[in-house]
Amino acid sequence: MSQVIALVGMGLLGSALAENLIRAGFAVRGHDVAPDRMRQHAERGGVLARSPSDAARGASVVMTCLMTADIVREVLLGPDGAIEAAGRGIAVIDCSTIHPDASAALADELGRRGIPMLDAPVGGSSGQARRREAPVVVGGDPEVFARCRPVLEAISERVHHIGPSGAGARAKLVINLVLGLNRLALAEGLLFGLRQGLDGKALLAVLQDSAAYSRAMDIKGERMLEGRFEAEGKLAQHLKDVELMLEVGHAAGAPLMATALHRQLLLAGVAAGLGDSDNSAIIEVLRSIVGARR
Repeated sequence: MSQVIALVGMGLLGSALAENLIRAGFAVRGHDVAPDRMRQHAERGGVLARSPSDAARGASVVMTCLMTADIVREVLLGPDGAIEAAGRGIAVIDCSTIHPDASAALADELGRRGIPMLDAPVGGSSGQARRREAPVVVGGDPEVFARCRPVLEAISERVHHIGPSGAGARAKLVINLVLGLNRLALAEGLLFGLRQGLDGKALLAVLQDSAAYSRAMDIKGERMLEGRFEAEGKLAQHLKDVELMLEVGHAAGAPLMATALHRQLLLAGVAAGLGDSDNSAIIEVLRSIVGARR
């Protein structure tokens, strides 16, 4: 019999994780509040669950992939929550991008109930996650990490245990900070070249072959040039992450000046109706400032 994984939250990232788990031979009992996501999960070969507790029944691991710490806590510990139906030996793997302190507090609360939790956010887009290219950064007990490693390796070829509870959530914010600023720098550089009359595709090829190279160029460059903004990671979701970065950075005494500017540009993008667009649409925010056309 296949090992059962309960997965709660099947948005862009969660659906990619579900695909990989099913491909690896796990039975994935999925739950999401959106009916279309549930339908897509069934089409992938997943098992549908009526609630988080229904998803957790008979599972060895509960995996969550949700927007906020409050939602994660409600899904696990609220009425009809996953822990209500958790059996002996179950573990929680939270792949959400949430406040590190909230993640560590939730792990502590679950630990007092005898349920171990790993924070294991995924450092990349849903497209990268679907190809198992996005790293998973994990915080939590090393023995629990070792026990859950086969599940984690089903969703990524790059799995890193980085420290105690909350460490994965902290590292994910660092990854997203650098990724976001890479995208912003790429958008600014491409627009700088285009405004000087350079051919965009030729310029992108030069950038990819230069010391300025970043993987953002491979993943987002053509999207920016062609205006293809179907979402692999939403601009509004990155704004949520940036707000978290600034909050955590302030508490840690870390100067995040470039990130503060990035926040202003993301706010402008959301106000312009780009919130549900791919985060590569940051180039459209810069275009709007100078009144540029693609």
